[in-house]
Amino acid sequence: MIEGVEIKKLRMIPDEQGGLLEIVRRDEAIFSGFGQISVRMTYPGRVNAWHAHQLQEDHIAAVSGMIKLVLYDDREGSPTRGEINEFFIGIYQPRLVKIPQGIFHGWICLGSEEAMVITVATEPYHDEHPDEIRIDPFENDIPYRWKKRET
Repeated sequence: MIEGVEIKKLRMIPDEQGGLLEIVRRDEAIFSGFGQISVRMTYPGRVNAWHAHQLQEDHIAAVSGMIKLVLYDDREGSPTRGEINEFFIGIYQPRLVKIPQGIFHGWICLGSEEAMVITVATEPYHDEHPDEIRIDPFENDIPYRWKKRET
């Protein structure tokens, strides 16, 4: 596991109305603070990658559909530099993944349904000065190729 990455199993709490999926609480050790919450819809087979942040940490959960979330550690001096982690998260495996600063990350939507991905960031997004490093998902030096595995 890449240094600093944390995983929380999410649980559905069923009731007479349906259920509640609790994502993160401010009194949990995995939570690093609040800046902004965003929801991203991703179509089947589409890739949303690569990006990293210098200041903020991201907490990512897929609440509908399924995604393969991929992380790459390119941090200078990190004991896990060069490592790649893959996480299959979503409706069939509800998880919250905490992504530290400097870790490149992105996902591909799996299956035939769009995925709804919630990001809880520790910093608000600033249009004028975004804390974001973006690189092309396919043309880069990251040793990972985006594809769905076929059986």
